[in-house]
Amino acid sequence: MSSPSSLPSPNQKIAPLTAKTNAQGHLEIGGCDVPALVTQYGSPLYIIDEVTLREACRQYRGAFLQHYPAESLVIFASKAWNMLAIDAIVHHEGLGIDVVSAGELYTAIRAGADSQNIYFHGNNKSLQDLEMALDYGVTIVADNWQDLNTLAQLAEDKEVHPRVMIRITPGIECHTHEYIRTGHLDSKFGFDPQDVPAVFEFLSKTPFIKAIGIHAHIGSQIFELTPHQDIGPVLVEWFAKGLAFGLEFSELNVGGGLGICYTEQDDPPSIDDWVQTVCDGVVEACREARVSLPKIIAEPGRSLVGSCGVTAYTVGATKVVPEVRTYISVDGGMSDNPRPITYQAHYTAVVANKMNHPDQVMVTVAGKHCESGDILLKDVALAPTEPGDILAVYGTGAYNYAMASNYNRIARPAAVLVKNGASQLVLQRESLEDLVRNDRLPLSLTHAGV
Repeated sequence: MSSPSSLPSPNQKIAPLTAKTNAQGHLEIGGCDVPALVTQYGSPLYIIDEVTLREACRQYRGAFLQHYPAESLVIFASKAWNMLAIDAIVHHEGLGIDVVSAGELYTAIRAGADSQNIYFHGNNKSLQDLEMALDYGVTIVADNWQDLNTLAQLAEDKEVHPRVMIRITPGIECHTHEYIRTGHLDSKFGFDPQDVPAVFEFLSKTPFIKAIGIHAHIGSQIFELTPHQDIGPVLVEWFAKGLAFGLEFSELNVGGGLGICYTEQDDPPSIDDWVQTVCDGVVEACREARVSLPKIIAEPGRSLVGSCGVTAYTVGATKVVPEVRTYISVDGGMSDNPRPITYQAHYTAVVANKMNHPDQVMVTVAGKHCESGDILLKDVALAPTEPGDILAVYGTGAYNYAMASNYNRIARPAAVLVKNGASQLVLQRESLEDLVRNDRLPLSLTHAGV
């Protein structure tokens, strides 16, 4: 066996900060042996490295304190992974939370988040969504006229003055997947720039709505800095026009979108570089427009939770297609990680119980679902595998559990939080009974009713 000093290390560009190869030649995260975690909790298993998550939160907060000379607030775009434990950690680290549904809002409140630092987004908020947002006193990001008209009536009826931001489509393109580009003009999100003067006019005559600022978001998994540099001047221009309408704007929300490393080829900017670029753009634009610096808000999601997550699977069957491809199958797939089949997303994986074996076998990792497209990783080099080995896929903290399903009536995985050699169950594995809990079988379809 290799000595600890000569053990191969996980790729720290992609793996969680605490990932290492232990003396048994196993992948270890948060001081916990990954194969041992699977033995204890089963698989598939979401593993959350608490140190990596907290460090990302601290990097964002520290960078804004360093690069922006006025007030700032980092809020977690919780659609990336909204659950009690995650929301509680980011709240304890001083972050706010961005929600897009009643369920996400309820989870954030149950996790102890401060309602003053919760921002409610969404392009089709229901009446119930808006009533709940008003009841909790969270900030509402108005996306369209339906939002504004409904809010104006509700606020007057309830005699409250909700804090409202206006989401604008900034018309900034970036190189990312078509489905996750939200800043270009042909988007379902936000007011078209041509509508904004009428929006400001409406707000100036609607006393029950407290309009506090402007919001925009240009997309997700972005590696370029230029689009984020460009967003500051665009938003400040509209911010200044809002002030000219007599609106008491005080906040500027630049969204998020910073990408992470899923593979060796990925090369995103650092959190510090991203924050500095955004701040410099806003500061310069405010100087040119002679506008006082507003409170700046950013909404990172993937770049907070993506790298802290690892999914562990158990290897099952192998199929060799001569001179074409070797498939190895695992006990999960598109129901716990729909990103490959949805976005053609790429990941990096290791055989967690064979970390000191060379990656010399080219394989395609297939999920167990009844879909030919259920492929987690295509043509990747791994250590030789056999049934019972543990495959660990890095970078699964964002949009894996959040987008998980029960396709093929497969139960969703458990999740554990790891730190300093201890693991805590933060998400219970679904049972077969859970899968039918909300089903209702009419008496006419039972044996007794026939």
